[in-house]
Amino acid sequence: MTVLRSIALFGAAAVLEIGGAWLVWQGIREHRGWLWIGFGVVALGAYGLVATLQPDAEFGRILAAYGGVFVAGSLAWGMVMDGFRPDRYDVTGALVCLVGVAIIMYSPR
Repeated sequence: MTVLRSIALFGAAAVLEIGGAWLVWQGIREHRGWLWIGFGVVALGAYGLVATLQPDAEFGRILAAYGGVFVAGSLAWGMVMDGFRPDRYDVTGALVCLVGVAIIMYSPR
């Protein structure tokens, strides 16, 4: 159950961080305005809160593992929100990152 909770928290953190950054990007780069930027900043702050809810108490381990989730999540976000089409190297790299997440977070210690 702890692994499922951890995976769910990584998913929530990814949506908040990637979504928040995307909202800021849209506000600035796509000229959508301050409201988009404000929502992005709030989402980024919520990401910081969610990241602290991981069952493991080691900051470095959580953020290192989350880096792999961020890589894969960013590619998925780009596909859904911006029509990005990853090539085989993007997909391979994301899978390598997710294997790294599993090793870092869920290996027996």
